[in-house]
Amino acid sequence: MGNYAPADVTFVRGEGTLLFDSEQKRYLDFLSGIAVTSLGHAEPHVAEAISHQAHVLSHVSNLFHNALADPLAERLDRLIGDGEPGGGKVFFCNSGAEANECAIKLARRQGGRGRHVVVSALGSFHGRTLATLHATGQPAKHEVFQPLPEGFVHVPYGEVDELAARLAEEPTAGVLLEPIQGENGVVPAPAGYLQAVRRLCDEHGALLLLDEVQTGLGRTGRWFAFQEAGVAPDVVTVAKSLGNGMPIGACWATAAVAAAFRPGDHGSTFGGQPLACSAATATLDRMVELDAPGLARKAGERLAAGLRALPGVREVRGAGLLLGCVLETPLVSSDITARSLAAGLIVNAPVPDVVRLAPPLTVSEPEIDEALAILGAVLADATKGVPT
Repeated sequence: MGNYAPADVTFVRGEGTLLFDSEQKRYLDFLSGIAVTSLGHAEPHVAEAISHQAHVLSHVSNLFHNALADPLAERLDRLIGDGEPGGGKVFFCNSGAEANECAIKLARRQGGRGRHVVVSALGSFHGRTLATLHATGQPAKHEVFQPLPEGFVHVPYGEVDELAARLAEEPTAGVLLEPIQGENGVVPAPAGYLQAVRRLCDEHGALLLLDEVQTGLGRTGRWFAFQEAGVAPDVVTVAKSLGNGMPIGACWATAAVAAAFRPGDHGSTFGGQPLACSAATATLDRMVELDAPGLARKAGERLAAGLRALPGVREVRGAGLLLGCVLETPLVSSDITARSLAAGLIVNAPVPDVVRLAPPLTVSEPEIDEALAILGAVLADATKGVPT
């Protein structure tokens, strides 16, 4: 179906930070499938785990237990607790959109009929199902699918007063936010914002739902971005890098909130199946072994410093290895990403004035320097003749 623009290249092989196309041209992947392959392509530990599990047991349905899902849930709970048990429960699914769908349903189940509103932020992105699309704070994406499910309200990201006013007006079940808005051009929450939202949720009896689909599992320099703010969410959603490329998502909730679900309220045929859990288990094992947050902090400092020195870059936003280069006018990010691809560097343009970079957390210093050289040359060429 014509959901996507025609692809410029076809990739056939990957190794670490590298991708190779059908013509065997080499590329540096500084997008990681949009923050998915955080351990790099064809990671040996993950590949071996998937291969082994495929020869043992791939699927049994959720009518039965399997030996991998519970230990994986415990591991994820401990990471959300920053090394200590987080005291929560986990629902496994297949994607970030499904994890957010679960979070929305859980908030509505907890709030009960008449207290069903979910407040989210303008500029956010939470998925493509009808509910997560309406939670997504991008009205232009809504119009062709109207009417969308009711019960969603949007407020400006980072503005506490308007959120407080809406919580006072609306029968709110939950507030759904990204600690860093990835699809809006890598926009971090202002200092103190998440703490203020936590207080407002407590005052109004609403759940704090944090979408860590893009930011979670070490990418921002902490296991989860909310940990930097020191807040305690009620619900956390995870996907993307959880399986290092194998489709798996998860919705974590405190035990008290998770208890709102009853048997039959929610489900997923493939959620938590052994094959996906084997990939996620190997991914988390390797991330802990390598200290993924530490890798992201160190590599992110080098990459961010290099980006700030490039021509045509007005500002660098983000944390760890989720970075956005804000371009000087009149540079256009889609033009820069197309030129970069032709030069062998994969980045993307979430909004017209921002180039997003999210390389594997295992990226090497020489690879960072090579990427900076490519992007620097692209920007220098693009800025020729542009008035200062």
